Amino acid sequence: MKIIHPILYFVFFSLLISLTGMKNSKRQPVIIGYVGGYKGLVNVENIDARSLTHINYAFVNVKDSLAVLTNLKADSINFRKLNLLKRKNQNLKILISIGGWAWSENFSDAVLTETSRKAFAKSAVEIIKTYQLDGIDIDWEYPGMTGEEGNIYRPEDGQNYTMMFKALREELNKLQIKTQKQYQLTTAVGGSQAFLDHTDMKEASKYIDYVNLMTYDYYSSEIAGHHTNLYASKVYNSGYSADIAVNAYLEAGVRVSKLVMGIAFYGRNFTMVADAKVGLGEKIVSQRFGSGYSVIKDSLVNKQGFKEFRDEDARAPYLFNTNTREYITYDDEWSVNNKCKYVLDKGMAGVMFWEYDSDPKSYLLKEINKSLK
Repeated sequence: MKIIHPILYFVFFSLLISLTGMKNSKRQPVIIGYVGGYKGLVNVENIDARSLTHINYAFVNVKDSLAVLTNLKADSINFRKLNLLKRKNQNLKILISIGGWAWSENFSDAVLTETSRKAFAKSAVEIIKTYQLDGIDIDWEYPGMTGEEGNIYRPEDGQNYTMMFKALREELNKLQIKTQKQYQLTTAVGGSQAFLDHTDMKEASKYIDYVNLMTYDYYSSEIAGHHTNLYASKVYNSGYSADIAVNAYLEAGVRVSKLVMGIAFYGRNFTMVADAKVGLGEKIVSQRFGSGYSVIKDSLVNKQGFKEFRDEDARAPYLFNTNTREYITYDDEWSVNNKCKYVLDKGMAGVMFWEYDSDPKSYLLKEINKSLK
């Protein structure tokens, strides 16, 4: 029998320990929940802190080229209570989300020059410093494109979008030196090629920790489709899906480890034409924002004349009511499970959802945690 030299034993076991450590230190997927502070006081007691890695507090306004808390009294209370959730989850990160659909009209002005970008970045970082928060999320809807009616936008927005993140990262780094605490910088982005056509996401993502894909609100003004489908449907041709968005961002040069899949905690409702048979792919008369998933699951799925269907190709559920001609598109546990499997298979950073209050019974959040673990 050969005697193995003790040094070889040491090398072998050192390598084994190293590999084991690498396996155990594999980063867990992030679960980012947007919480609507714009509505006033947040019911923090209903938030399951252990089921989240991040809370993005929506929203902080942009006024006079600065990040501004427009409801200081409520925001201050909300920040204090959200920070208390760290007693239940010490790793929980609380970020401010700046902008959103209604408060993006002044981004273009705020980041137009080096001077304005620096002032904007300082004001944003001052908020997280004052309230001892963990980072900044930017939700600019949308650089270089129309968002809400009246929004200011310019051809230069794409370049300034990148420079904005550079300025924010520089200010966060300064704060980090003072506090010895790491701060995160994230962004919510449109889940379409159009957003990529008006930005340089490869360059911008160098300064960003997570790119939150808003892979929802895929709906048409003409036909009833899915608003948050994982894959393209074969019933109709829209060109939108989470899979299409992910691949487009990868093609644009964004690292897969920074991409976060969006999940909708709410539905979208459509009223169909008189001769509609099943809803999906047929002509619509009108559309509107729908109920949250807790209401959909408890009150509408196979109830009140609604029948549940699944588009297996798209991995998306929908409801149709032949009496009222109402069609509803949404995410459920089945579609969420498919999205989470996709995230794990692709090696994406994790998932995010809009918004927490839309599913107070946590049906979807529980499915996210189960599927990602």
